[in-house]
Amino acid sequence: MPHHFDALMFDLDGTLADTLRDIAGGGNHMLATLGLPTLPVDRYRHLAGQGAPWLVEHALGPEHGELATRGLALFKAFQLEHGLDHTAPYPGIAELLDECRRRGLKTAVLSNKPHPATLLAVQRVLGRWRFDAVLGHEPDGPLKPDPAGALAIADRLAVPPAHWLYLGDTRVDMLTGKAAGMFTVGALWGFRQQTELLEAGADAIVAHPREVVEMLT
Repeated sequence: MPHHFDALMFDLDGTLADTLRDIAGGGNHMLATLGLPTLPVDRYRHLAGQGAPWLVEHALGPEHGELATRGLALFKAFQLEHGLDHTAPYPGIAELLDECRRRGLKTAVLSNKPHPATLLAVQRVLGRWRFDAVLGHEPDGPLKPDPAGALAIADRLAVPPAHWLYLGDTRVDMLTGKAAGMFTVGALWGFRQQTELLEAGADAIVAHPREVVEMLT
């Protein structure tokens, strides 16, 4: 299938960095503060990835919808204070990012995590590498799978969508990459399963970041 890529776009949570424990920490801090039962960490695999408001709303459940505004403020504050306590890059990510740098490829991060928390995570956890663009979710901006953020980054960096490899770990990521016209790769080391990624139209599936490096050759 040879493809020529000039740039790579990465999801953050579940793709570049293992943030599951810290996302669960934020959600459970919110629930406990509001006097509600906490959830198992694994439940957050399916609550993460669609933006903080969605996570808060679904963690609270419909019977506690009136607490969503307060809950969102609690979750966001915790994420900025403690959202990186246990977060680290996945094995093989350092080598992938080093290879991107070596080849002179442009790199970008596109996340549904709130923009301030996205910037903080990239700076603290991935500070060894310089990304050409980092974009999280702004309160009035579109969330993935809307491709607007991906297309805005491609336009800003002057790389046509067809020359991007988009790497993510959820259905939302696959839909985003496909809608943007990018070659979309599903990461199996993240929060979701292969079935979900294939059903959402992944062009390729990888079990380790080294397989992405092989696609660059």
